[in-house]
Amino acid sequence: MNFFGIGLPELAVIAAIGLLVFGPKRLPELGKTLGRTLKGFQSASQEFEKEFRSAITTEPEPSASPALPEGSAPATASGEVGSAMASGESATPMA
Repeated sequence: MNFFGIGLPELAVIAAIGLLVFGPKRLPELGKTLGRTLKGFQSASQEFEKEFRSAITTEPEPSASPALPEGSAPATASGEVGSAMASGESATPMA
């Protein structure tokens, strides 16, 4: 048996140290708490993966800005339409 790169002799040493530190009465309680914690992490991970997959499979929402008709240019900073720029006019107002 090999768990996370730890063999059976290493697990036995860890269990013996845990038994000495926590005692025979608290060791099963700690194991149960550890099992519940790992199960909680697993269920949270599965739920996150489920939400992530559902977000990927749904189609993206259309952008907030409307599409411009073909051949028109967006308005410039001064409020003039970009088509004036195409005709050679200046985009900045003259004083």
